[in-house]
Amino acid sequence: MGTGSRKQELNSKKKLEKKLSFYTKVKDTVTSLNAKKAISKKKKQRSRQKKLKAYDFSELSEFLPETAGSQKQTEVKLNCKSKQAFVQRESAQLNAVLNNPQFQLDPFAAIHQHLVLTQPPSSMKEDDSATIGKKSRKDKKRKKKKNSALSTTQSMDI
Repeated sequence: MGTGSRKQELNSKKKLEKKLSFYTKVKDTVTSLNAKKAISKKKKQRSRQKKLKAYDFSELSEFLPETAGSQKQTEVKLNCKSKQAFVQRESAQLNAVLNNPQFQLDPFAAIHQHLVLTQPPSSMKEDDSATIGKKSRKDKKRKKKKNSALSTTQSMDI
């Protein structure tokens, strides 16, 4: 009986030592992984800060002229209630538009009329410059096509 109890004690000691060694290995790997995570987090934070610095235009704001809109900056808190109120207002507005008899007859004409009435009048010079710009773009495309056609024929001749 004495030898049986000794074997059990030895076996239990071996099992305990194995468990302890396993736990220490696990602890070592966890600490090393945590250290790696901390290092990668620091790298990510550095890269984010570099990106933020690249988009920091606060120094340029002193050269920009002040407008009335920038002085009246109000922070709108977007919480659940304000979002719901916004959605309700917009849905009511959409229903009003959809139920409008002019919109039901001809939606594009109704939208055009609304824009004409609500937008500030634009000067004729702006309209002329816009059409000239469009014509010049078309002319540039035509010239590119002609030049590419000429270059292909010249390469064939050579």
